[in-house]
Amino acid sequence: MRRTMVGVMGGCSADEQTVAGALELGRLIAENGWVLVSGGRPTGVMQASVTGAREAGGLTVGVLYDEDRDGAAEGLDIVIPTGMGAARNIINVLSSDVVVACRGTGGTLSEIALALRFGRPVVLLDFDPGEAFLSAAAADARWSLAATAAEAVEQVRGYLKELEKE
Repeated sequence: MRRTMVGVMGGCSADEQTVAGALELGRLIAENGWVLVSGGRPTGVMQASVTGAREAGGLTVGVLYDEDRDGAAEGLDIVIPTGMGAARNIINVLSSDVVVACRGTGGTLSEIALALRFGRPVVLLDFDPGEAFLSAAAADARWSLAATAAEAVEQVRGYLKELEKE
């Protein structure tokens, strides 16, 4: 049976609150038996979510920006060096059943837009890029806002139930 893949997207640079949320999110993803997919960098949201998942015994996958496997976040189980730059964002998104986006900038916004464009539900954890942006990505875009990692995981569960019915 195929494992559920939850993408965690977010900035390379992150404040303390965002890092704490990503760490807790990674832990909760692992506790639910889901696979965590990230951009795999050793900083910010990516490292924090991977650390949280690994500490809880979860499986982690990093789809890297470049071709240097040694530049991956510590604790990744599977490292996929792409050498594709930001084009790797589409791999992150299409590999994920649901995407959770933490605070970030251009790269994170591109992942959100791609996820919505390709029909992946998006949960925004303590991050609101605005309804105009989110609604413009696709007519049938599914997205929601979450204040905490626990709330985000509950929303992921809801989206996964919807996807089972499709």
